Amino acid sequence: QVQLVESGGGLVQPGGSLRLSCAYSVSIFSIYGLGWYRQAPGKQRELVAAITRGSSTNYADSVKGRFTISRDNAKNTLYLQMNSLKFEDTAVYYCFVDIPGQRSWGQGTQVTVSS
Repeated sequence: QVQLVESGGGLVQPGGSLRLSCAYSVSIFSIYGLGWYRQAPGKQRELVAAITRGSSTNYADSVKGRFTISRDNAKNTLYLQMNSLKFEDTAVYYCFVDIPGQRSWGQGTQVTVSS
């Protein structure tokens, strides 16, 4: 079982920035892909961004140009840099890691965009 520990959520004003972190307990060589989902109140969980072991990235249309996913293999940490935040970005953000036969999830971190 892969352990994932998220950090970095919080309260931010519209137009502000936050960086989420997700520390994972396995080597990148064991991982097929990683990424972030989010779930807003009353809505389904949606994919925000994903990155493969080969560093190919994929973003939801709603965050393209504002969010950047990256990872630090030496630190076994996944990041989500979120800029130009909007009210509609308010949600609980969950990181995930895919290894053969298994997807593991972080505990979730709340991001609230409010003035």
